Amino acid sequence: MNAVTDLRYRDAGPDDAAALAELGRATFMETFGHLYRPEDAAAFLTRHSEQAWAEQLADADFAVRIVEADGMAVAFAKLGPNELPLESDRKTIELYQLYVLEAWQGHRIGRVLMDWILAEARRRGAEEILLSVWTRNHRAQAFYQSYGFAFAAPYAFMVGEQADEDEIYRLALVPAR
Repeated sequence: MNAVTDLRYRDAGPDDAAALAELGRATFMETFGHLYRPEDAAAFLTRHSEQAWAEQLADADFAVRIVEADGMAVAFAKLGPNELPLESDRKTIELYQLYVLEAWQGHRIGRVLMDWILAEARRRGAEEILLSVWTRNHRAQAFYQSYGFAFAAPYAFMVGEQADEDEIYRLALVPAR
């Protein structure tokens, strides 16, 4: 475990596109890379290109929080418009990623980011948060469940040409109408 001398949490801006592209690719590959053929992983990682990040950072519909340890990006969370195939009568926002480099897990970074996620979703007027999580990522499922997220539906998450078995989780931020 790394000794933390300086953790900095801040909203990401346009100048962070390169760091987030690198961090997005690194966190995905260290966690899930072994599951995919190289061509499927490469196709998926285009979502983490510097250009893709620059476009999302310039889009007010997205919110990204970045965490730096001694000036190096080690974690991030991204909220944005819901693209998951689940109907809702509530104003919904999607948690796209909450990724922490493995070497920095165990420092409560995920919990601090989740506090930001919940506050930012409410600030944006969301009534519900949706996310998808891999069916065999039990650690992430337990983390989300500890915040009240619950299973809503199965979901085929595409990584290149491979369909992963994911689960959509939802968390109501306001009581049902």
